[in-house]
Amino acid sequence: MTHERDQRDKIVQAAVELARDVAGDLESVLLTHYADPETLDTLRPGETDIGTARAVNAAVAAEMIDRGTEVFVQRADRAAFRRWMQGRENTPENRRAWIDRGRLLRGNAALRLLGLAPTASPPPRPQFDKSPGPIADRLLAAFVAGEGEEVDALAQDLLSARRDDVLDLAIRKAAERHGDQNADELAGALLAAAEGGAVGPSGWAELVALPVALPQGTPPDAVSIGEGLVASGALDDMLELRFLPHWRSPETLAGLSPGALRRVLLDLVAAIEPRELPPGDTDELARGGFGVLVGLQIDWGIPVWDDIAAEGGLPLSTSDDEADPTPEEARAAALFDRWRGLVFEASGGCVPLGLVPPSEVDAEIADFLDEAGAQTRGIDEIVEFIAKARHRAEGDEVVCRAEVVGDGLELSFYTEQGRFLDSLSLPADRMPAKAVEMPRLIGAFVRLVKDAPGR
Repeated sequence: MTHERDQRDKIVQAAVELARDVAGDLESVLLTHYADPETLDTLRPGETDIGTARAVNAAVAAEMIDRGTEVFVQRADRAAFRRWMQGRENTPENRRAWIDRGRLLRGNAALRLLGLAPTASPPPRPQFDKSPGPIADRLLAAFVAGEGEEVDALAQDLLSARRDDVLDLAIRKAAERHGDQNADELAGALLAAAEGGAVGPSGWAELVALPVALPQGTPPDAVSIGEGLVASGALDDMLELRFLPHWRSPETLAGLSPGALRRVLLDLVAAIEPRELPPGDTDELARGGFGVLVGLQIDWGIPVWDDIAAEGGLPLSTSDDEADPTPEEARAAALFDRWRGLVFEASGGCVPLGLVPPSEVDAEIADFLDEAGAQTRGIDEIVEFIAKARHRAEGDEVVCRAEVVGDGLELSFYTEQGRFLDSLSLPADRMPAKAVEMPRLIGAFVRLVKDAPGR
């Protein structure tokens, strides 16, 4: 018995030392609680010492909390785990990747499950003077000095304290002292800070937006498009995306202050309709040519203690902005493009742009329009073909059905009554843009239809 206790103490001490080493680099960590030896053996085959597993969890949690790391805890569930493993290779890495997203515990509820005493109270929120001037000066000074981390940290504290007055004053002072360009850059930094925060069930959530070039007429169903993207396989497995059910106006989104944008984030986390970002008028959106789907993205990439213990530390970062896409990234990009093609086919010509932070929607639309302006200079062949179709129509209105076929585009022209006129096949090398993006351009010259007239 003494030998077993000494062995357990060594294991626990080693875990504490590892927790001490990595805690400074972690904002949160996930521990798994095992109810019995059978559950432990199911998730970690060959291990049945439930006492040691629980002692390690309690010691690691205490060390992490002392060093400012938030502790999440999940109850191991054999049935849920087995369902999740279906279709996945039975590897230690896959086993450790299971997260029971719907029932994570945090705060005192997590501590009680681990057998630790609840904390007396949550950490106090940062306190600021009532006068906004000195705090705004501090924020502006950090921005001018290029201290990005300090700007973001202070902005997060001010957003949590709902000090819109300080944020607005800092932007005005930036314009007065350093010019409009610097004020715009500071506003952009504050908007970026407002878009994401330490909120939500996983400890981090952020707003995302999908600007969409809309076809003529009534905009397509926003819910179907959002659900299609979520189901497309183009998203990272560690991200959960929940779209609002209606189209939003790009102009309304662009007009939100950092404080208002943070309140939209909090509303979405609470699963309520955001008061400061109401649904857009569909007629106005159609006339403007663009609508936006706004969603909540929850990051479930919480560092898992079992991963850290298996690796003996945190994994080395291999990210490199200049590196070629990984196979997983390339596959996700291909799935996204495929989904865009399906959306165009099903909706009669709408073109989703990129999934971006809300503060980048205007730039995404501007890039699309700039590219479209260049593309229109390369569609002379199509315009000439439309002119010939109109000649054959002998005065009847001409409509066009566009179908994406692989990398190419098939255009079929009819009279409005359904008489076939002609067709044009365009391979990728004869188009100035991707096939899925072409209909938006072609729609400027001829009315697009989803199906051939009369069918």
